[in-house]
Amino acid sequence: MNKEEVIQAAIESILTYDQKKALEIAEMALSQGLNPVEVLTDGFSAGIRKVGDLFGRGEVFLPELMLSADVMKAVTSLFEGTAQGHGPQKKGKMVFATVEGDVHDIGKGIVISLIKTQGIEVIDLGRDVSVGKIIEKAVEVKADLIGTSALLTTTLVEQKKLEDELKKNGLRDRFKTMVGGAPATQRWADRIGADAYGEDAADAVNKALHLLNK
Repeated sequence: MNKEEVIQAAIESILTYDQKKALEIAEMALSQGLNPVEVLTDGFSAGIRKVGDLFGRGEVFLPELMLSADVMKAVTSLFEGTAQGHGPQKKGKMVFATVEGDVHDIGKGIVISLIKTQGIEVIDLGRDVSVGKIIEKAVEVKADLIGTSALLTTTLVEQKKLEDELKKNGLRDRFKTMVGGAPATQRWADRIGADAYGEDAADAVNKALHLLNK
């Protein structure tokens, strides 16, 4: 298979919830030396987004959505496992969380998986995480970056609260901050004083690398 065929097959494996096929495609991509970020972003992640769209339109249901998420987790674990010890030198450390009041984390998981392939260590705090806990962990692990995801307009304010608390505690210059999620925008990031906004998983990877290279 050429790269385009691998990417299309990756999408299909997610849409058909076929974990065995997905892992075979991932292994093929690695054996051919294809860029894991491209395969994950344009292939498997694109498949997840399509399933999400179908779910939103009521054409697939929660069990199918969860099956596709399980396939995605298996694939990203394979990429991460291969990268350990063979991937790029560690470039930095990032604390990542879905903000308090928000329990969505499929998108966050995809972003984290992609970022890990680039040699960035990620501490995933999960979902529904308070600003206090995020800051506490960032200080504890001496993080370089703090990433937050908000999928609801009602929880977006937590990203501003993080910026405010960092400034209040004299920690703002200690970390670079990145925001993402469906209601987040570049304008929002500029307004609250975040260092970067990740429009999608691939953009988040590029922004994280850019911040670390500053």
